[in-house]
This record gives sequence, C-alpha cells and structure tokens, in this order.
Amino acid sequence: MAHSTTGSFTGKVVFVTGAGSGIGRATALAFAAQGADVVVADINDQPAQETASMVRQLGRRAEAVACDVTSGEDVAAAVATTVETFGRLDIAINNAGVEQPPTPLAETSDADWDRIIGTNLRGVFLSMKHEILAMGENPGSIVNIASGAAVIGIRGQAAYAASKHGVIGLTKSAALEYAAHGIQINAICPGIIETPMMDRFSGGTPEGRARVIAQEPIGRMGTVEEVAAAALWLCSDLGGFAIGHALVLDGGQTIGI
Repeated sequence: MAHSTTGSFTGKVVFVTGAGSGIGRATALAFAAQGADVVVADINDQPAQETASMVRQLGRRAEAVACDVTSGEDVAAAVATTVETFGRLDIAINNAGVEQPPTPLAETSDADWDRIIGTNLRGVFLSMKHEILAMGENPGSIVNIASGAAVIGIRGQAAYAASKHGVIGLTKSAALEYAAHGIQINAICPGIIETPMMDRFSGGTPEGRARVIAQEPIGRMGTVEEVAAAALWLCSDLGGFAIGHALVLDGGQTIGI
C-alpha cells in the first residue's frame, strides 16, 4: 500500500477533487501539513488556486487544475498533469460533489437527476478509473467521499442518496478488484459537516442551522478537519487493513431513532 505512518506523508503525491473549499480543501491542507505535495482539482479555478497557495504556504509543492469530474477528458487531463508535474500518484481523494434541493422523488426533474448522478457517481467512477490507471503497478490509496446518505434513506433526497449509495458500491467493488494489486480503496461517509454546502442546505439561517443540528445526537456539526483526519488515517499504515470500508463519520446521526 502507498502508506506512511501517521504524521508523515513526505514524498507522497496526493490528488484531491473538489479541493477548492470545504472537505476537499481541508483534506488537501491536512496532507500538505504531513509533508505531501498536492494537486488541487476543482471545477472553479480561483478557489483551486487559493487552496494551492495555502498548500505552498505550508512549504509543500502544489498544482491547481480546473477539472469537471463529469468529463472523462477533464479527469484524464488532470490526472495526467499530476504525473507529469510530480512524477507519480500515490493517493487520491475523490471529494467533488453536489447537493440536491429537498424534493420528493416524483417531483425530481430529469435534469436534476442527471446533474446529481453525473457529478456524485459518474465523477467518482471517472476519477477512480484514471487514478488506478495512473497508479499502475505502484501501490496507492484512494478514498471516496460518500455521505451519511449512503447508508440510509432520506426523505426528499432520493437522487442524492442514490448517488451516494452508488459510491459505496463502486468503492467496495473496486476494492475487491485492486487490493491484490496494492491499491487500497475505501470511502468516508460524513454526516452533517460545517461546509458551504451545508450552509446552502440549511438556508444559512440560525433556524435552519438549529433544525439541521437537531438531527445530530452529538449536538453539533462535524468539522472538515475531522473528515480530513479520517482520510489521513485510512491512507496511513495504521489504516492499512481497511479495504472497501465505508467509514461513517456522522456524530451518531444514522445509528437509530
């Protein structure tokens, strides 16, 4: 496996999608703080450049690439840039995703279904495909960011939940195929995390935030740093026996009523 002991990813090259904000940015910075060089991929160039600048401020090398994960050409080019720039790919964090406005299934538009599945599921498929090809015979680690919605059903979120359930299926199937090749593939299922996406989902109001937090037995939202720490563990030697695992990190939200 392409692992380091926790606290040191020096010499490793990490590729992160959706790294312009939220969990993606925090994960890029967490790996950089542990010595890794990082390729910051995001559909929006300016946030990607900002994250890359933050990585450089930590003393590590960074490359920002504009990448729409629904495009196989974009993903292939971004992964190729990673290898051309740094000579290798050790770790990939597939984080890019979009949310769904609360909508009953029968009222979900075809366009919304295609948008959500295209980014959240097709995007992970395309990313893994090109990352695995780039890793080749070298050991590597891939972490797909799913959701707490990947392990339960949620009213008004059928398309989103379907996309994230699909990510778990992709993760487990690919993990079986590539574990013997030295490529470790896992997923993280974050619950309610303090991110710009969650601000949009809650409406950004105190009442909306209170309604969302009320779903959490722990009584608070999670932090992007907590998700990033889980990714570090999965890609370290300490997490080396985790294969095809869906690590639920949700403050107890999905464990019962």
